[in-house]
Amino acid sequence: MLEPSMPQTSTGERWSWAYPAPPRWLLWDEYSDGGERAVAVCHDIDGLFADSPPPAYERLTLLGCRPEGPLAAALHGDPWLGDLVLEPVDHQHPAKYGDRVTPPYCCAAYLCDVTVTGARPSAAGGGLLDVDLSGVVDRRDEEPPADRPTGTGFRLTHRETPLGVCQDVAGVHRARPDLSSAPVTLVGCRPEPPLRDALAALARPGAAARRRRITATVRAVKADGTTVSAVSTGLFASVTGVRPSAVGDGLLDVTFDGGIGDPFPTGARQIWDRWYAGRPAEPGEWTGYDRALRHEWAGAALAHHGFGLPDRPAGRTYHLDGRFVTDVEGFYCAIGEAVNGPGGYFGWNLDALVDCLRGRWGAETPLSLVWHDSAVARQHLMPGYDRHRWGLAITFDYLLGLLAEHRVRVELR
Repeated sequence: MLEPSMPQTSTGERWSWAYPAPPRWLLWDEYSDGGERAVAVCHDIDGLFADSPPPAYERLTLLGCRPEGPLAAALHGDPWLGDLVLEPVDHQHPAKYGDRVTPPYCCAAYLCDVTVTGARPSAAGGGLLDVDLSGVVDRRDEEPPADRPTGTGFRLTHRETPLGVCQDVAGVHRARPDLSSAPVTLVGCRPEPPLRDALAALARPGAAARRRRITATVRAVKADGTTVSAVSTGLFASVTGVRPSAVGDGLLDVTFDGGIGDPFPTGARQIWDRWYAGRPAEPGEWTGYDRALRHEWAGAALAHHGFGLPDRPAGRTYHLDGRFVTDVEGFYCAIGEAVNGPGGYFGWNLDALVDCLRGRWGAETPLSLVWHDSAVARQHLMPGYDRHRWGLAITFDYLLGLLAEHRVRVELR
């Protein structure tokens, strides 16, 4: 029987049961009006680890285009443009000041790694051009609608630099393959009241579909029975089936009609298995991973970070092992261990790094950072376009400037 040994809160309780296969994942409802509560505990979640297909380059055309700035230059020189934003505008009904919705929460389309592949006079006349492009349509936050937005044209920008206007676009607004992850199955599951209610609704043919709906974040259960947040991963789907589980008598396998929002890559399973037993005792366990899994390692370090602990006082010196800082993800892993020891966390993107430098994440500034083997990062963190992150590369010099701005004195060795 599953028994929490402490009052239920978002973290801190200990979960255990009398089966050989231990509980590994807790589904936690933090969205309902009735307060936070456990939804289910399970041995595994089929669908929690899944690889997304790589983004495809598409052929797009700006129709009736009047290019300017970098776009005009790309027609006669280096055809690579970088990123481009297509923002629908309606000249017949211009927006009043303050009415414009800020991207990405509108119908703007975001194109990454764009190259101009051709141009020709447009049938619209007036010296306008039809400009062919190759690029990746960004679908990470909100992809372009399948139907063309209402309006009379599009405004083109590149990192807020105007690129001109066009009357229409071809190839952007269309239906694309669904990126939703595969439907989830909770394997070896012990339902808590919210899921028991959903299962009861499943057994009643006339029950409202909304009663089978589950909204929950996913938390990892450690070997000692305590839980940690699995960062931003969650389940937002409806129950579709249930069967007895082979994991143990009384446990269930519960299927859903949807997948995990933002699942982990398949390679991250070994990272979470590694952290299951506890925090690493030695630094550098992340060094053998590629960029994607180094990011996942830093995410696991964030989940296991000791929140609420006081910062070490200002003026201290920390040592960063730079031998394996061959990418920006490696830098985040390395500075996490420099400040907070093996498996330590001190940011896993630029915004998070800045947040950590402001305090309450292990070290108070001003501080000194001795960056050993800094030549490795200087060689690898170079200017350019980062096709892993789909944006400008974060450079060695940029990181040094950011650290200095936040009162970190860096000594390069």
